[in-house]
Amino acid sequence: MDAAADAEETNHALKGAALIADQVRRLPAKPGVYRMIGEKAEVLYVGKAKSLKARVSSYAKSGGHSNRIMRMIGETRAMEFVVTATEIEALLLEANLIKQLRPRYNVILRDDKSFPYILVAEDHAAPQILKHRGARKRKGVYYGPFASAGAVNRTLNTLQKAFLLRSCSDSVYESRTRPCLLHQIKRCSAPCVDLISRDQYAALVDEAKIFLDGKSGEIQRTLSNEMEAASGALDFERAAALRDRIRALTHVQGTQDINAATVGEADIFALHEESGQVCVQVFFFRAGQNWGNHAFFPRQTQDAAPGDILETFIAQFYDGREPPRAVLVSHELTQADLLEEALTLKAGRTVTVRQPQRGEKRDLVAAAIMNAREALSRRMAESATQRKGLDALASALGLDAAPERIEVYDNSHIQGENAVGAMIVAGPDGFVKNQYRKFNIKSENLVAGDDYAMMREVLTRRFSRMLKDENAERPDLVIIDGGKGHLSAALSVFADLGVEPESEGIAVIGVAKARRVTETGAKRIDRTMGTGDDQVVMPGKDPFLLPPRDQGLYFLQRLRDEAHRFAIGAHRAKRKKAISANPLDDVPGVGAKRKRALLNHFGSAKEVARAKPADLAAVDGVSDALAQAIYDHFHGG
Repeated sequence: MDAAADAEETNHALKGAALIADQVRRLPAKPGVYRMIGEKAEVLYVGKAKSLKARVSSYAKSGGHSNRIMRMIGETRAMEFVVTATEIEALLLEANLIKQLRPRYNVILRDDKSFPYILVAEDHAAPQILKHRGARKRKGVYYGPFASAGAVNRTLNTLQKAFLLRSCSDSVYESRTRPCLLHQIKRCSAPCVDLISRDQYAALVDEAKIFLDGKSGEIQRTLSNEMEAASGALDFERAAALRDRIRALTHVQGTQDINAATVGEADIFALHEESGQVCVQVFFFRAGQNWGNHAFFPRQTQDAAPGDILETFIAQFYDGREPPRAVLVSHELTQADLLEEALTLKAGRTVTVRQPQRGEKRDLVAAAIMNAREALSRRMAESATQRKGLDALASALGLDAAPERIEVYDNSHIQGENAVGAMIVAGPDGFVKNQYRKFNIKSENLVAGDDYAMMREVLTRRFSRMLKDENAERPDLVIIDGGKGHLSAALSVFADLGVEPESEGIAVIGVAKARRVTETGAKRIDRTMGTGDDQVVMPGKDPFLLPPRDQGLYFLQRLRDEAHRFAIGAHRAKRKKAISANPLDDVPGVGAKRKRALLNHFGSAKEVARAKPADLAAVDGVSDALAQAIYDHFHGG
């Protein structure tokens, strides 16, 4: 790619079509990417071109544009260009910039989640099998993607039953002195305590890989022959174990929703459009098996042809993901050959992009279209309900308009331990879960259990980032889980950051359980009121209760309950991690082998911490210097 970015000086007196026409005079007839910039320096649109001069000149013409494109041209105040060596490079750069900048007038892939994989980790003598998300940094073999964590968990459950592979972490593996519960229920062969030889375990790993490669019939035949041989040798215990493994494999084959004899490795993209909204269903087929599907609802699809939407969507979908050998689509793409070349270049092997016309592949695409239609119908019904809830909430709170982005904040901890702050996001399309955030409370001066200080830290971190990033999403409504004190803490954060919520168009409220004070004789009783008695606290107003059965109240409760759920889940995950941590993990110079030797010698980490240096030095592999270092670690030396 030509690394020079052509960010030309623009005559600020020009705008819209006149500015574009002025830019065309200086553009080369080369491939590249162009960006249209708005009045506030925001990127309005990113596009690619085989010839920048020819493509950009089309915007300078007065007619032939849709209403959306006409609005975009009218809002353009500047343009930026990048010249590339080939049109393929332009396509890949365009997809990358759209995902980064999320321009208002581009078709944008929403809910850009990372899909889970199954990893057979090979960085240990006894390979581990586990669910994996994110970058593929760990050495091993990756199988996927799967459409959901549930699909991965079901497959892992089968693999444990059929191949008895370990799923525990390396630190747990090294510290085991006896088999765990998974071995007792016949889900693991217990290589941690040498109940199976390394060669036998390696054979199980190879069988699991063959199964994940789609050759389950071959594995079943092998296991069946071994079961007959064991039965013939009167080794009925081994025969029964092999029988159970065969049953597990048979079960997973019988529960596959849609399998394909002619599709080994492919992704299927099917689009359905209705009332200006679009759903794209993606089905994943690997090793001839259906590994699930996922529905996407891209934005800014008005006035765009289905083929153009699919083409743009697919280019963004594979930015950061490895494409399969085949991509099947429901509509004809305008530049299928270009997309095919780009995906081939990205994958380093041949990738085909086809709209099947007959046979099993066409039937699979038809099934995907049906799923897209059903998903869009459900989405439209949910959106209508969500919009009613937003309108009711705006009416209940006296807002000028229904909020488009709501952020709800909550804290979770137990007496200050494992404290976590949480932010959830909601809008016209429901809960936006890929924008949820959790905040590990980091302040060292925090008094345990100080909810106000926790809320201040969370809001300071969130809105400091917003101020630094011009493209960051800004909320219309901020809801704090708490009463007057929590709201005051939130408003103090805005004041410290120099943010005036009203001038920024941000409404800030607190929601807490109302309390009723009653006096009985000499006793004064302060108790929380019943379910549904949620008190709303707003700046400059007296706290008030929303009427029972009010739609705004129900919507507010849904938001608060979701924030509770997310915050408590984050807290539990942090607490679980802390509980499972081994104190020996933090001792310098003690690796997995020495940790296992220490645990075998003393029985527990607690006894290691109590031991004297002379006792520690008696353990194989622990020198006098290391023994002293371990002792100092636990005794503050």
